[in-house]
Amino acid sequence: MNLKVQLGLQPTGVPGLDTLLGGGLSEFSFNVIAGAPGSGKTTLAHQIMFALAGPHKKALFFTVLGEPPLKMLRYQQQYHFFDIDKVDDSIRYVNLADDLRAGDFSGVLERITREVEAFSPGLVFVDSFRSVVQMARNGNEGVSDLQYFIQELGTRMTSWQATTFLIGEYANADTEANPIMTVADGMLSLSNDIVGNSSVRKIRVVKMRGQAHLLGAHTFRIDTQGLTIYPRMLPPLDETPSRASTPARLAMGNAELDAMLGGGLPQGHAAMVVGPSGSGKTILGTAFLAEGARLGERGVIACFEKGAAHLRNTALDALIRNGDVTLVRSRSLDLSVEEILDDLVAAVEHGGATRVVIDSLSEVSLYLAPEFQSDYRSSVFRILAGLARLGVTVVVTMGLDDRFTELRFSQSDTGFLADAIVAMRYVEMEGSLAKVMSVVKVRGSAHSTDLRRYTIDAGGLRIEPRALPYTGLLSGCAVAVVPPG
Repeated sequence: MNLKVQLGLQPTGVPGLDTLLGGGLSEFSFNVIAGAPGSGKTTLAHQIMFALAGPHKKALFFTVLGEPPLKMLRYQQQYHFFDIDKVDDSIRYVNLADDLRAGDFSGVLERITREVEAFSPGLVFVDSFRSVVQMARNGNEGVSDLQYFIQELGTRMTSWQATTFLIGEYANADTEANPIMTVADGMLSLSNDIVGNSSVRKIRVVKMRGQAHLLGAHTFRIDTQGLTIYPRMLPPLDETPSRASTPARLAMGNAELDAMLGGGLPQGHAAMVVGPSGSGKTILGTAFLAEGARLGERGVIACFEKGAAHLRNTALDALIRNGDVTLVRSRSLDLSVEEILDDLVAAVEHGGATRVVIDSLSEVSLYLAPEFQSDYRSSVFRILAGLARLGVTVVVTMGLDDRFTELRFSQSDTGFLADAIVAMRYVEMEGSLAKVMSVVKVRGSAHSTDLRRYTIDAGGLRIEPRALPYTGLLSGCAVAVVPPG
């Protein structure tokens, strides 16, 4: 006979949280939601409560704050997850402020017990439990009484088969020695990290008994939907589509460039198009999407530095208005890599896109929080790895200062992350500034090493069909090389 107990996991209703917890929230667990004021503790608790509460799983929300529940409800109603029809029937609010002021733990415990027995909830929340702790420090009853109170509360809640949440303002140092931690099955720690003028919200699963939860800190946002958590993780290897030994080739929208790539860009590859400002990187990316639209393929483009005015009456604008291309654009600062990737993945999956353009990776760093800027190469890797899981073909542009005297093919040594590199640059030729292009690499494929001159006009980017004859580029100058004999 197999007597092994299986934990029942409940979906929390908070995007990304179930992934952090290892599948969901354990039934009948005793949990702590900790964090500084304004970190999102009460909003997270309400989001979980409204997702799980119903006729067959009622919720009791005890408030021990000075402010009445009506004031808290006024603000929580602004979130989309709030369902007024559940209040009173499936969700009940009880204010313990008067019981707490009496200074007797046993009285608070008995009041909680009476309310639970009368309502028979499957979920119990106490906000803010910090007030109870402060009473132990300032009142007649001490820490030993508090520990007994916590242990007794945990025991009773378990016997009532309720999932319990204690919400409090705890710093990391507080939780280590706090008696709550001796009985808590799970603990979520929320923070609002400040670096310079940047602010990034983070959540960490400190403990979760019996579950293989994700370690480390993960960013989250609060908007009208509530909390959205962005787990910091790479896609599993078995979810990444395997590439065929001879993958199909995708046309780039320029026959000469296709020939230089060895027949087009291999399907599922990520190509990096690098070059200085005005060299035509965006034009090349737009041609790639336009060729896909001509063939009936959907596309996604992520733009960062280009506002609506810059897109108006352009070829890219027409693709977006026709519905052939989905535009992903953010004007928010202090973004995390996971937020950018989440928007891209959602756009790809919603529209069934097969082609993605990121224009450009250089501007992505302007929108990232400082901690992600400091590890730019890792950020680029996580974006490309996340898109590789979808099997899409990606073109990313990257701006480079043309220093003429040196050949560079990426920023921060990110070139090795791309499957293909197309380099664009300026040179001095015959008394004028000319544009030249070369394919630096195509992983697993032969390709041209020619240096081709190209021009940009109203019809787009035009590459000359022949390589520059007997020409070496030294210090930005075109030097004729006379063949022997």
